[in-house]
Amino acid sequence: VQLGESGGGLVQPGGPLRLSCVASGFTFSSYAMRWYRQYPGKERELVASISSTGRNPNYADSMKGRFTISRDNAKNTVYLQMNSLKPEDTAVYYCNVIRGGITYWGKGTMVTVSL
Repeated sequence: VQLGESGGGLVQPGGPLRLSCVASGFTFSSYAMRWYRQYPGKERELVASISSTGRNPNYADSMKGRFTISRDNAKNTVYLQMNSLKPEDTAVYYCNVIRGGITYWGKGTMVTVSL
């Protein structure tokens, strides 16, 4: 299983950013996918999740209305569209899959929201 995040970078407050996570090594269309983020010195926190079919997305309360998770099973890719970004959204963002009882993580992509 391999997960590769991309799309992070520096963005101004209020701006948008779209993260991508390309998956390989498993049947992507059969598994729910998740995005997490991590602040320095803190544990990772769940940002959003999406079912294997793309229905039933779920979001942490602080992201509702600003972030949208989606997936393209033909491209083995899960996305996180982030709008109205705030400085407190600055973190490393990871995608995640749980397969066979094992949790897999990508290496993460850094998002910095600053002037």
